[in-house]
Amino acid sequence: MGRSGAVTFKGNPLTLAGRALSAGEAAPDFTLRYFEGGLKELKLADLKGKPTLLSVVPSLDTPVCAMQTKKFNESISSFGDKINAVTVSLDLPFAQARFCNAEGVENMRTASDYQDRSFGNSYGTLIEELKILSRAIFVLDGTGKIAYVEYVPEVASEPNYEPALAALKSLV
Repeated sequence: MGRSGAVTFKGNPLTLAGRALSAGEAAPDFTLRYFEGGLKELKLADLKGKPTLLSVVPSLDTPVCAMQTKKFNESISSFGDKINAVTVSLDLPFAQARFCNAEGVENMRTASDYQDRSFGNSYGTLIEELKILSRAIFVLDGTGKIAYVEYVPEVASEPNYEPALAALKSLV
């Protein structure tokens, strides 16, 4: 059940797999992988108990995705350990860890949907034609309920940071 024309990439319409999620509904479960001394799993249940920012990007190896991750990393520093913050992409966990080390990203965790793209399918962010994730933001409350969603309509554009940060702040 794809959503034809749900996003564009440099003006070209693309199809997103799955359905669009909305504020107020329960966040779908997922299993992502990250690298921390070895490959580890990250599931929705691991994030419950604290508000969570899920920043979804196509690839950390592109300028807009790198900028988005670094902006959120800086903006959330004042929250300390009161929140979870995860950048989700299809980059391999090793590449994500290398990016964070090289760019000084310390407040954002990175996690990859490379294995089965279950996050992209269940969160409605997998671009069917390109097999990469589109740009999106999800803010979850401590119970795993969605408090804020933004599907960025043009993949090459930055998200609207302020409403996402305001939603996160309202939950702390």
